[in-house]
This record gives sequence, structure tokens and C-alpha cells, in this order.
Amino acid sequence: MTNLSPLQIERLKYQPKLPSSLANGINHLVSQEGSATEAVANKEEIKALFKNTYGKPTVTFQTSTESVASKERNVGVILSGGQAPGGHNVIAGLYDALKQANPNNNLYGFLGGPSGIIDGKYVEFNDEFINDYRNTGGFDIIGSGRTKLETEDQFQKALGVCKKLNISAVVIIGGDDSNTNAALLAEWFVANGADIQVIGCPKTIDGDLKNEQIEISFGFDTATKTYAELIGNIERDANSAKKYWHFVKIMGRSASHVALEAALQTQPNITLISEEVEQKKMSLASIIDYMVDIIVKRADMGKNFGIAVIPEGLIEFIPEMKSMIANLNDIMAELESDPAFVNAPTIREKFDIVENRLSEENAKVYNSLPAIIKGQLLADRDPHGNVQVSKIETEKLLIEMISQKLEEMKLEGSYIGKFSAQAHFFGYEGRCAFPSNFDADYCYSLGFNAFALINFGLTGYLSSVRNLTEPANDWIAGGVPLTMMMNMEKRHGEMKPVIKKALVELDGPVFKKLEENREDWALNDRYLFPGAIQYFGPSSVCDITTVTLQLESQEKLDKSRLARV
Repeated sequence: MTNLSPLQIERLKYQPKLPSSLANGINHLVSQEGSATEAVANKEEIKALFKNTYGKPTVTFQTSTESVASKERNVGVILSGGQAPGGHNVIAGLYDALKQANPNNNLYGFLGGPSGIIDGKYVEFNDEFINDYRNTGGFDIIGSGRTKLETEDQFQKALGVCKKLNISAVVIIGGDDSNTNAALLAEWFVANGADIQVIGCPKTIDGDLKNEQIEISFGFDTATKTYAELIGNIERDANSAKKYWHFVKIMGRSASHVALEAALQTQPNITLISEEVEQKKMSLASIIDYMVDIIVKRADMGKNFGIAVIPEGLIEFIPEMKSMIANLNDIMAELESDPAFVNAPTIREKFDIVENRLSEENAKVYNSLPAIIKGQLLADRDPHGNVQVSKIETEKLLIEMISQKLEEMKLEGSYIGKFSAQAHFFGYEGRCAFPSNFDADYCYSLGFNAFALINFGLTGYLSSVRNLTEPANDWIAGGVPLTMMMNMEKRHGEMKPVIKKALVELDGPVFKKLEENREDWALNDRYLFPGAIQYFGPSSVCDITTVTLQLESQEKLDKSRLARV
């Protein structure tokens, strides 16, 4: 590899840390089983769909004094879904464990995501290939994709490719949808007598793939630190210029973990949390009133500036918007093949067609929106048939509506300030950042641990590394059955098994931390400036975990202490 930056040259030299159980050698492990598991919901339906892989126990790995020989095997690996910092280290950890177990083992990377295993497009890794990507961001080592693995034809093709390469295990690195694919593929292989294991690794910067066994998904740490640096920079600028309100939309469609973590790291004046909006049934108008109240109070103090953090998926959690979007998703499936809509000469005519198809209440909501937002709501759907919320400029919608409200208040004499706004969207900036030391270590451990699960003959499991607020040496490695995280949800009009997303818990310690400080942060400038991710120096600076993980870990510790009293 050529044209390396000085930082990349240094990061290639970094040796990730492992839990002590794994550091003592892949062939020096024993597996300890926990109790049988159940799905989080819809237990009978999930059990019926996963007859061969349901109800398996959790497993934990411990060090053995004896060395167990590892048979020769070939493994395939897939990067699936959106990029997240540390994916390359998952593959590096998998490769190192595989070669340590038996030098004759081989690792194949399927190109372009799950479609690679269907189409038979792959590369074979070697030391030189892997070494160029250690501790780097991105998924460019083999690329990624969003192809779903769910049909008989896809499974048959995947089986054929695995047989051709003599692959006995596949590792899928992805989020909730990708690991749902892993669960389906694992079940199909067992049901059809194919001796091929499937192991998942928990990836998503959104932070919504977690539970008691999966404390954090990889990439969340790096992405939130990257966004927090940018927000901190903007806060410093706002506090310097003292003339702009900055509206920052930030990644997180289904859950607001990223917005919440970034807010705790930077302490902006306003932070909206989608889950709270939904629980309180806040209308768009009430959200505007809440934000305007803070803007006016700050203006009365002579502060015509501030920072507002907005989760990407907010618009879908506002009750009237959620209803309208659900209605719109249904009719768009029909309109996409309707000549009158497709061939409409103007966007205004398309708006009219849509409004005529929507229910009366939903049509009113749609009609009240600015033209630019109406157009964005009609854009191409995602693979699930839903609106692509990342393309809806919610931050600009809020700015426009707030501006209108403030103009009305100015005419009434109830607002004397000046409102100038800047809109930002932080998404791609964090997905491929150089992984933090935490993510570099965590991802390498997840990959190394994935091969341990393979070595013990397990399938339908997710690689799990826990106890993450402690030094890496004290982390606990093991695995959890994918089916224990599943429930049934409606997709494309049908009920399907999916891994349940972990949303922000409004009674949990992380949201409560924000709630306790909101009023103070709103009016007083308590801005924090995290700065860039640190890779070298004291461990207290370089290896620090997210505020979210620290607060959740402390809550577990407190509950454990109370239980012992």
C-alpha cells in the first residue's frame, strides 16, 4: 500500500489487546455453557421458524492448561450493511485466530457484501493483504452491501459456493438485519444437512444492537467520538461568533443512542430524543414550541446563538408524521407503477396525486410541509419499502418552522432577538473513521472470538465480548444464540423474524443523565470540547469508553450490590 499518512503508518503497527482467555491461545480454551435461551418476544413463532437453532445456551470461554488440536478448515467472511469503524480489525482478528489454530487454515473474503457468497466473488487473504488494513477504518478491504439472504435460491447458491471453496464456516459482520440473515442462513444449513457453521459479529454505529450479553455494537465508540469532536468544534465557533444557531442532525434512524451519547460528550443547548418524542406523543408543533421557548429565553439573555442536536430518525417518531409516512409508504408501492404519477409533468402535480391518495388527516399533514420536504418524502424507498429518513432534511424543516414562529412572535412583540441558523448532517463523517483504541481492541477480540465459536462447532451464534468498562485483559469472551434476540415484525406487509432493535430506555441511566442537566445546558453555556480521538498517551485518555457504556455499567454494578445486601 502506498501514499500512507503518518498516522496510518503508526496505526498499522498497533497491536490490539485481547481478553486474557483469548490471549493465552486459541487452542487453549474451554467452553462453559449457560442456561437455555428464549427469544425476546413471539417465542413460539420464532421457535417454529428456527427448529434446529432455537433455545441454545450462551457460552463463555475460559483458559485451559491443555492444548487441543484444531482441525484444518476454510472460513468465509462477509461485511454487511453500512460501514462502521473497526470492521477491518474483526477480519484481522478472525484471520490471526484461524492461522494460530492451524497454519493450513484459509480465510476467504466475499466481495460486496452478502451478494459475494451468492455470486461466488471472493478473495483469499494472506499476511501481506491483511497487514495493509490493520487498525484502519472503512470496509474497503472487501466492500460491503445490503443484499438480504432469505430465499431458497440464495441459500442454494451460497451452499454451492461454500462447497466449491470447501468452506465449513461463514462469519457475517453486520447489524440487526445482517445478523437476522446470519440466523436464517445458519438454520437453513442445519435443516438441509450442510455441515457449514454461521457466526455473526455485532456491528452498527447506531448502537441499537445490544442486550445483556452484547454491551455495545462495534463502531459506536469511534463514530460518537468523531461526531462529538465536530459538535464541540461547532460549539466553540458558536460561542466565538455568538450569532448562529446550529442545527445538527446526527446518525440514528431507529434509535437515538448516537445523539444521546454525542450530547453527553458535548452538552449542547437542545437535544431531541426520538423515543421521548414518541412516548410523550409530541406533535411537530409542540417540538417547535419547545425549541422556540429556549431560543427566546436565550435571546432575552442576549444570546442569539446555540446548538441543537437532532436524531436522524426523529421525523418517524412524531405521531402525526409517523402515521402519514406509514400511509405514504403503502401508497408509494402502488404509485411507483402508476403512469399518471410516474409521468406527471411537474412535482406539484405529483404532490396533488399523493395528497388525493392519502387519508384526510395524513393529507393535511403532508400539505402543511415545505415543498422540499414533500419531495424528499417521495424519493426512492429503502430495501424494506420505507422512506429513507437520512435524505429528509429534518434539520431544515425545523429551522423553517422555527423561523416562521419567531417572525410571528416578533410582530407580536414577544421576541426581540435575531435568529440566523446553520444546518449540518453528521453521518458519513463517522462511519469510516480510524477506529479508537477501544474499537480497535474490541473488534479484534470479536473476530478472534468468532473463530473460537467456530472451533467449538457452534452455529447460529453472535460473537460476544463483555465487561467492556474494565481493561481488555478482564473482558469476557463467549457467544450468544442469535435467536434469543429475535421477535416478529411486519416487513413489506408480512410478519418476519428480525433481531429486535434496542431503543433508548427513557428510565435508564443514560437518558436520565441528559434529563437531569437539560435545563442548565439550555440556558447556560456548558459546552464541552472533546477534541480529536487520542491514540497515543495515557490510557485514561486513549482507552476511555463512551459515557453510555460507563453509565450502563455503573447501573449494573449498583443493582448487583443492592441484590447482595
